[in-house]
Order: sequence, then structure tokens, then C-alpha cells
Amino acid sequence: MKIGFIGLGIMGSPMAKNLVNAGHELVVYDHNKEAVADLVSWGAVQGESGKDVALQSEVVITMVPNSPHVRAAVLGENGVSEGAKPGTVLIDMSSIDPTESKVIGAELEKLGIDMLDAPVSGGEPKAIDGTLSVMVGGKKELFDKFYDMLMLMAGSVVYVGELGSGNVAKLANQIVVAVNIAAVSEALTFAKKAGTDPELVYQAIRGGLAGSTVMDAKAPMMLGRNFNPGFRIELHIKDLNNALNAAHAISSPVPLTGQLMEIMQGLKADGFEKEDHSSIVKYYEKIANTMVKSGTVMEEK
Repeated sequence: MKIGFIGLGIMGSPMAKNLVNAGHELVVYDHNKEAVADLVSWGAVQGESGKDVALQSEVVITMVPNSPHVRAAVLGENGVSEGAKPGTVLIDMSSIDPTESKVIGAELEKLGIDMLDAPVSGGEPKAIDGTLSVMVGGKKELFDKFYDMLMLMAGSVVYVGELGSGNVAKLANQIVVAVNIAAVSEALTFAKKAGTDPELVYQAIRGGLAGSTVMDAKAPMMLGRNFNPGFRIELHIKDLNNALNAAHAISSPVPLTGQLMEIMQGLKADGFEKEDHSSIVKYYEKIANTMVKSGTVMEEK
């Protein structure tokens, strides 16, 4: 299959490589010429613009940061819509506002172009090993048609509903992840402040009802003081902003999401926006005047 791929960042690049490795012909485009050259060295063909990519492809995947970037890549000057033929399919794998997915999809429909929204979860490690979770919205027959292709980049591909539903699921995921990380941070900070080794508390509770994938991924990072990004604070801020906007548009209160947004904005103000979202623990450490790491002796900052 001739696939166009626009957006070769920390996630898009390994996803595109997995498609090349599976034997698909890829035409790629990104403003970062080094990223394009890297994909070309893997066997992809360089496109000169979104329009050029669409001219050469049956299906075009976009993997860019946010709603305005998708709109520009698809509907902007030299964008996908200018090169796509009727029957071309756009699969937007970016994480954006679901309302915007619907608006972009409606504009493409006028041109005879179908669209799926298929945001991903799992971060860079799962993008590299092809085990991402993909949540898909759009026509079910299109989902069925491209399921096998999407599975080349994923461990799980699930159909959620009409266009926009994929991003609704992704935002729901981001709400749960943010609140879960905050709960782990709050609990481990409490344990440390109480004079109990937070490492031992983590080991004691991880096998019970409090245990979670998030806890097992993020508690060791907090305890080891490893805040190298798997998913940056600034990207989670973007997702929570989209969640707040989408929720407010339908009068769905999201008080915990609002609180987590303010916590993350505080971390950004302190200069931690490039760090992993496990850095939420630093907010709690700051207000409790302690530091979460293994050891039974309470250490004040």
C-alpha cells in the first residue's frame, strides 16, 4: 500500500519506520529535514509538501502536535486536501480536540475524502516497539479496511464510534493518567513525610486495589529521581486543555482535570515542562517540603 506520512517527531518517526519495515511504500514529509532524511535512509520517499504526499498516496497519516497543526497540514496551503483525490483517506493519529476532528472531517467530506481520527497512547517506547494503543473514530468500514495496517504500529486497535470518538477516548485516557499520577505522587509524599520508606509503601500497595499500570510505570521513576520524558508535562498540558475545552462545550464538569491542569501549570512555571509527567511529584514535594525517594529517614528539602 502507498502510504503518506506527515509528522516525523518523537512518535511519528518510529511509527513510520514500523510501516516501512512491514513492506509498505511510504512518502514522508516534515519541516524537520533531518527527520525526513532519516526515514529516507530506511527506504521511504521524500515528499515536498502535504499536497505532494497526498498526490502520491492512497491513504495519508498525520501525526502532529495539536489541532492547529492538523488543520494546517490538511486544509492549509499545499496541504493534503490540495493533493488528495476523491477516495483518498486521511488517518489523523494526532491527539487533538474531538470537536476539531469533526470540523476537519466535514471539510474533507466535501472533497470526497474520508477521515478517521486515531490517536495513540503509550509514548515513545511503545511507538518504537510497535505496541501502541490506538483509539479510532470514523466509519466502521474504513476502520475494518485499515485495521491490519494500524496494527503494524500497535498492540491494540479499538473502534470507538463516529468521527471524533477516537480523540474523546484519548482525552479520557489522559484524564485518568493525570489523576492517577497525582494520586501516586500524593500518597508517596504522604508516606515520606510520615517517616515511612515510600519504596516499601509502593511495594506493599501495588498488588492490591490501588495498584495500576500507571503506578508501576511512574512510581519507580519518582523514587529513582528519573524524570527523563516518556511523555512531557507540556504535552499533557496540551491534552488537558483539549479535554477542558471539549468538556465545557458539552457542559460536562471535570473538576479533577481542572485541578491537574493547575498543578501542571505550576510545574511549567517552575521550569519542569520538558520533564516526564511523573514530575507531578515535584509539586507535592514542594508544598510538603520533602523529597520522595527510598529511605526511612525523612529528608527535608
